[in-house]
Amino acid sequence: MTLSPAEAAERSEVFAPRLREHLPPTPFVPYGAISEDLGVELLVKCEHQQRTGSFKARGAMAKILTLSDAERSAGVVTASTGNHGLGVGNALATLGGHGIVYLPETASPSKVAALRRLGLELRAEGNDSGVLEPKARAYAAEHGLTYVPPYNDPDIIAGQGTVAVEIVEQLAGEPLDAVFVSVGGGGLISGVAAVLKKHLPGIRVYGAQPAVDDAMAASVRAGEIVQVDAERTLSDGTAGSVEPGSITFDLCRELVDDWVLVEEDAIREALRMVIDTEHQLIEGSAALAFAAARERRTELAGKRVAVVSCGGNMSSSTLVAALA
Repeated sequence: MTLSPAEAAERSEVFAPRLREHLPPTPFVPYGAISEDLGVELLVKCEHQQRTGSFKARGAMAKILTLSDAERSAGVVTASTGNHGLGVGNALATLGGHGIVYLPETASPSKVAALRRLGLELRAEGNDSGVLEPKARAYAAEHGLTYVPPYNDPDIIAGQGTVAVEIVEQLAGEPLDAVFVSVGGGGLISGVAAVLKKHLPGIRVYGAQPAVDDAMAASVRAGEIVQVDAERTLSDGTAGSVEPGSITFDLCRELVDDWVLVEEDAIREALRMVIDTEHQLIEGSAALAFAAARERRTELAGKRVAVVSCGGNMSSSTLVAALA
């Protein structure tokens, strides 16, 4: 299976009005203190304010919208570190249906509790999405259920790309020089970059990954999907390896102009800055994108820059540890 940037952008634009019936547009607003810190005009796409607290609600809703009533009723299966599972649960709660989520044993307790509230059946196995995804796919195939990938699917990518459809609308013809997007499996940056480069061909797309868990960046460097010896990261929403054969790999190779690998201290500092200056609770994977922008402030000086603040689902215990 392949997906070109043009096809990804077109799919996102087709899905956008359908998703708007179920999910609200999120704000795209300046963050003044961080703009001053970076020496740029910073605009933040506030996906941490999206329903379920994450952009993942979009891709999940897009995929579930393509299923029949019978397919949803029979049940869907997915693998998730938390946010994608919440998106699937929200889509099923909205449209009807039953869901099973394979998640890591280290998943955020707050995300696990939220998944349970949505009525999802949970199966905690292992700590790597690269292990969970094949298990979830195999279970779905064995039982005749629909597998909903967290990123490796054209409809999921298109749903995430509606973030950029909104950005283009909200820019209202104004320019944008660069965008920073946190990357795990690559679904968000694939959709966002495809749409933005269609409408703003001069834009520079930065992919942000934790230095201790940089599977996609390492794969792009290697020219093929590779495994990395990952360590625990505050950016748990981007954690895990990339599924072999993922269509996001080629999209990332083609669309991402530069990769920023961020140390854990820098992620924590960015988290503190957003909380202290904007009083917004974001999660580690969102702080990752802010931290990446801070690392590139010299080359961005005076430019108009966007950060996709991808999620806000952080437990109090993780927050306390991060801020300590």
